[in-house]
Amino acid sequence: MSTPDTTAPNRQPVTPAAPAALAAPDGPAPAPGRWAALGPVGLVLAGGVSVQFGGALAVALMPRAGALGVVALRLLVAAVVLLVVCRPRLRGYSRADWGTVVVFGVTMSAMNGLFYQSVDRIPLGTAVTLEVLGPLALSVLVSRRALNLVWAGLALAGVFLLGGGVRDLDPLGAAFALAAGAMWAAYIVFSGRTGRRFPQADGLALAMAVGALLFLPLGVAESGAKLLDPVTLGLGAAVAVLSSVLPYTLELLALRRMPAATFAIMMSLDPALAATAGFLVLDQALSAVEAAAIALVVAASMGAVRTRAGRVKTAVPEA
Repeated sequence: MSTPDTTAPNRQPVTPAAPAALAAPDGPAPAPGRWAALGPVGLVLAGGVSVQFGGALAVALMPRAGALGVVALRLLVAAVVLLVVCRPRLRGYSRADWGTVVVFGVTMSAMNGLFYQSVDRIPLGTAVTLEVLGPLALSVLVSRRALNLVWAGLALAGVFLLGGGVRDLDPLGAAFALAAGAMWAAYIVFSGRTGRRFPQADGLALAMAVGALLFLPLGVAESGAKLLDPVTLGLGAAVAVLSSVLPYTLELLALRRMPAATFAIMMSLDPALAATAGFLVLDQALSAVEAAAIALVVAASMGAVRTRAGRVKTAVPEA
């Protein structure tokens, strides 16, 4: 999931990605350990690969637990891990603070639910390509530069190719992916607001708990006792670790050593990583037209982020 630099700095996802890591921009970084030896670029790439292969594993798990069941397991396990690690305090916050974190949690659960409904119907790479249009549109609107019309045009060309190149593309799956993109854009906004109101990653942990509580009844209604199957629980935990816990940690490490604009540009590679994961794990091959469409959207996302980064630099006078 590509995330534009729309807050200071703020990414989920922060991807579908992901997204999360930037929800706590001022918190202490996790202990580097051996992960830091990868370097910031390696950390971001490792996080992106983890997110997309976690998504591929989730698709493989859906026949056992259903799309809603997989989302419920992912949010629940991720919430438990984050609450244990962060141990957020519950007192001392205003009604507005709690309102923000609740909306953030609702947005997070909606984004995940819509996206998983999408990948249950269309290929993973296609779904992520359509989803990334949400953050891209947000970046274009925030920047307000004429050059961004070029990036918007490239993205639209990619979507046009994607629609024409995949004759059997499920329209409902595409609609779910676009709706997930809209929720991703909202997620970016409320991630930043939550990060400013809560210390470290406390807001993220609390929002994840809200999302898990909201989605658990839906998962139980769809899958029932299937969610208690040991294999399903284990695979659901793996999805949570690959799609949430591990990438958030790697991204936090990377963001301490990499400019936010560079980080956001690298997040623009998510559609390509998703297509690779779909091919390797789910045997979802790409046609030449689909590959060209994804390349156009990736280029548009990178261009939009670079344009915004350039605008920020020129707006700051030299000392």
